[in-house]
Amino acid sequence: MSKIRVAVLFGGASSEHDISLKSATHIIENIPADKYEVVCVGITKKGRWLYYPGDVSAIASGAWEKDPDCTSAILSPDPIHKGLITIENGEASVKKIDVVFPVLHGKNGEDGTVQGLLDMAKIPYVGCGLLASAACMDKAATHTMLDYNGIRTAKWRKISQRELNKMEERCTEIAADLGFPLFVKPANAGSSIGVNRANNAEELLDAVKVAFSHDNKVIVEECITGRELEVAVFGYDSPFASFVGEIESCKTFYDYDAKYILSGSNLFIPARIPDDKAREIQETAVKAYRAMGCKGLSRVDFFLSDDGEVILNEINTMPGFTSISMYPKLMENLGMSPSYLVDKLIEQAVDNADRSY
Repeated sequence: MSKIRVAVLFGGASSEHDISLKSATHIIENIPADKYEVVCVGITKKGRWLYYPGDVSAIASGAWEKDPDCTSAILSPDPIHKGLITIENGEASVKKIDVVFPVLHGKNGEDGTVQGLLDMAKIPYVGCGLLASAACMDKAATHTMLDYNGIRTAKWRKISQRELNKMEERCTEIAADLGFPLFVKPANAGSSIGVNRANNAEELLDAVKVAFSHDNKVIVEECITGRELEVAVFGYDSPFASFVGEIESCKTFYDYDAKYILSGSNLFIPARIPDDKAREIQETAVKAYRAMGCKGLSRVDFFLSDDGEVILNEINTMPGFTSISMYPKLMENLGMSPSYLVDKLIEQAVDNADRSY
């Protein structure tokens, strides 16, 4: 029986490029070699696609880009090709692909762009579809859809690019409405990149400017004091939630540095919370997953406020997948080893390729 050919996409023109390299390395190392043939496709920070035939050990450091055997590659949107077109010495050839694992975080990968391309190409892929990916990436869309479905989120306000000429006035309005402290976020970014806490009017204005450097839409949220919790959700028709995990950040909030650079943040599985709150969070995670149209996998992040309220923070449709990331750790706590988890994610993507959600 021939092996299933899985293309792993990594890198990307995103501020989360480097994390994608680490996630992809962990995933590729755990793809069962007896069942799958892996085709590696790296995307540079400038957006160039390259077929990479080298060793997986060079991916995490970024050294893969300098491999002399890399060749230009195009994922064809034409379903007749069903795969990757590589171009070498002016000649094109097609590599048929059975399924794609798009290990891309943030913009230009986790936001529905690549998912739309794969839909046109009629190639199965791991994870959420175009609409769910786009809606979960856009924090304003996430808030709006969850609010409609009766799922509690932090109180929030949106600032659009057309309001730049009256920014101070808009910030004053929001501060009067929500009060300090506030969290300011680019609407479309992940891993807490561009996110800042504002304790006064000056900091709020500065934080909004920083957020606008990452996106053309900004979200301002009330500050929630409490525990930071995360749940892994897995599946299609009958999605299920893992036990709740808890993050004890080494910084004031769990930003990019606390996640990936600094040591000192602690993860607790299961979370140190009452059983009834854990069940409520698991149920809310699955409800939100369904409401947003997610499939395959997502990590759903929560706050448990000091007064006991469950508040959904965000949904990550392609969560970090490094050896220390919460999603694989939560699933491993359920008894799903990294290789078993990766196998099942690919397997269910193939099995559900012809279905819409």
